[in-house]
Amino acid sequence: MNVHQDKIEKLISELCPNGVKFKILGELEDDRVIKLGRGNVISKNDISNTPGDFPVYSSSANGEGEFGRYDKFMFDDERITWSIDGGGRFFYRSPHKYSVTNVSGWLKVNDNNVINTRYLYFVLSNAWLTKVFDYTKKAHPSVIRDEYKIPLPSLAIQQEIVKILDSFTELEAELEAELEARKKQYEYYREKLILNSTNNIEKLENIADIYLGLTYTPKYVDSGIKFISAQNTSSDILDLNNVKFISEDEYNKSTSNAKPKRGDILFTRVGSNLGHPVIVDTDESLCIFVSLGYLRINKNKANNSYIKHWMNTDLFWEQIRKNVHGSAKVNLNTGWLRKFDVVLPSLEYQEKIVSILNKFELLVNDISIGLPAELKARRSQYEYYRNKLLTFKEYAE
Repeated sequence: MNVHQDKIEKLISELCPNGVKFKILGELEDDRVIKLGRGNVISKNDISNTPGDFPVYSSSANGEGEFGRYDKFMFDDERITWSIDGGGRFFYRSPHKYSVTNVSGWLKVNDNNVINTRYLYFVLSNAWLTKVFDYTKKAHPSVIRDEYKIPLPSLAIQQEIVKILDSFTELEAELEAELEARKKQYEYYREKLILNSTNNIEKLENIADIYLGLTYTPKYVDSGIKFISAQNTSSDILDLNNVKFISEDEYNKSTSNAKPKRGDILFTRVGSNLGHPVIVDTDESLCIFVSLGYLRINKNKANNSYIKHWMNTDLFWEQIRKNVHGSAKVNLNTGWLRKFDVVLPSLEYQEKIVSILNKFELLVNDISIGLPAELKARRSQYEYYRNKLLTFKEYAE
């Protein structure tokens, strides 16, 4: 990578020794170098009534923002889109037939002799990391015109930067695809191991006690007892880095049902991550909000890690889907959770299954080893070079 970097530094010293000109995004539009716009209103009914093969992109804070597939299209060219209602995140759209909804914006480069579309995407994406858009300040075209200042080195420099950054993103995509394949393999063996382990079925209420978090919002303080909610259990381990705190007095007067202990299995009761399990792996005092519940496993009947793996199987999810179907407000209700069927082999066999699955889980989730570690390293390297390559001395006239 140093060879490419040396080439860029040589180009900069030759083509812009006194620095690089910058322009506000709105100035580029005023100069007709680019054009900013907003998508069209396209509803789920529109897509349902006119099904097709052309993607419709909408507001998104993650993923690629695809909303559905449609039989019509707005564009068939290279553009940058961004999520007006999803925090202003940018997406690069290579030439293909697609549409953009009204909660997304689009940007078209009219003069490719001034700026490379892919280069502009990298500049905007990098700068976006320092911005905050919310429901008060949305990323409307009229807003982002004044938000972004764009460095304009020569096209040769822009193209070389794109070449370097694309090499990173291609490698990252390969690693992500390989990691995803490993996850699918892990999920396959998890289903097989648990489903084929025994014919013995037990009700969850005979294996574990079930508790819910606080049904009210306590008063927060600067430090004290950690108060956690569903956002702290979104990954496969309990995340205690970004938590709120309640006082010790507040904790002491709170119901014991909201106080999980080491070994308990937290589960998400609401939202898209419904039912997701995480084992408490700390001895410190915790208090949970009602968006979470927890299982306290009878150790004479079940292994808590086995039950956690069972909660990630289709066997568990089929029972969730059966109970939440048609419900206006979806939440994991403890009344029917108690009646869930658990495939329960002997404790000895549960431990064997846990030993195998924990090794698989480590390979796909542990950022200190294997593919996750390599992917993390590549992302850090990419962020370093992206910041370095997109930082220019501004030309002073």
